[in-house]
Amino acid sequence: MTVQSIKTFLSVAAAFPSEESDSILLRGPHGIGKSQVVRQVAKRLGLPVIDRRLSQMSEGDMIGLPSTDGEVTRFNPPDWYKDACRKPTVLFLDELNRATPEVMQAAFQIVLDRELNGWKLHPKTRVFAAVNASAAYTVNEMDPALLDRFYTVDLTPTAEDWLVWARGDGKLAEFVVDFIAQDEKWLDAPRDSEPGKVTPSRRSWERLSKALTAAGVADKPEDPVFYPLCLGYVGTEATIAFHAYAKTADNQVSGKDVVESYPTVAKKVKKMGQDRLLGLIDKVAEHVTGKLKKLDDATGPNVRDFMKDLPGELKVAMWSKLTAGSGVDNLDLARQVHKWCVGDVMAVFGHKAPAGGTGVPTTAKSKKK
Repeated sequence: MTVQSIKTFLSVAAAFPSEESDSILLRGPHGIGKSQVVRQVAKRLGLPVIDRRLSQMSEGDMIGLPSTDGEVTRFNPPDWYKDACRKPTVLFLDELNRATPEVMQAAFQIVLDRELNGWKLHPKTRVFAAVNASAAYTVNEMDPALLDRFYTVDLTPTAEDWLVWARGDGKLAEFVVDFIAQDEKWLDAPRDSEPGKVTPSRRSWERLSKALTAAGVADKPEDPVFYPLCLGYVGTEATIAFHAYAKTADNQVSGKDVVESYPTVAKKVKKMGQDRLLGLIDKVAEHVTGKLKKLDDATGPNVRDFMKDLPGELKVAMWSKLTAGSGVDNLDLARQVHKWCVGDVMAVFGHKAPAGGTGVPTTAKSKKK
């Protein structure tokens, strides 16, 4: 058994040979993000994804239909498989252990020989498959000979894996992510869940976030639609906790609030624990580097005062987030961040800020030079 977090798996998958790469099998319970992980790998490789749900396919869907020229019969491959033969792609065979035996046999040839009925995959096409691995699912047993042909991973994503994705590529509603960050137990279903009971999962939080946003109630927990909408996605217990969290005004602090009107939210910020502060730092940095792209005399003091209220190690985290979005591509922003924030960062390391708050801090060594 090869147990890996998403972060580890992404690094390993990207390290596989670029041509004639071994097929990779992801195992794990439903809703943990197996298909999303495959898409993240494809994005890193710069390849399109062909996603086929084998549980929904017949033998003809998999191997194509025959044609004849009067003397011989040949199989015409389905369009998706032909695409994977003609150009580099990520071919994702999902729900492999829910497929019929005939479809699994066709998958066997693709995984083993990178070929199906004489049609060979493009040398740079990557093959991934996924299965729900648990006694709780009605699935087919996988042939040991088929399993032996995969690089097999038992995917065990951490809560941090999900939080990083949700704040980045997932683009989930801020307070959905903040709710999970402050109490990670709500991210996944309890282990003793009753069969058939609606419980939260990583996938259901993503779908709930999109549903709340589409309904226009993502920031309106008092709306009569909010509570029942949550019930159908994450179940009763998670909905009660999430709804209570969303209604608490103290939890509603955005990056824009800090950057543009910090004095109005300072008391709320000072009551936050480290996990919530880390989430707020991400919001502030995203607002500055992604939307404003500057710190002027109106916004700079707010960011400076926010940083002053952070614990020492979080000041450094804040500095790293702000400067990660500037540098050579935006020297003006780099100078502005330095002007307003360098003093507090240098104080963490026992140094004084340079005169005027700008420029590179002077050390004894540099003075001598």
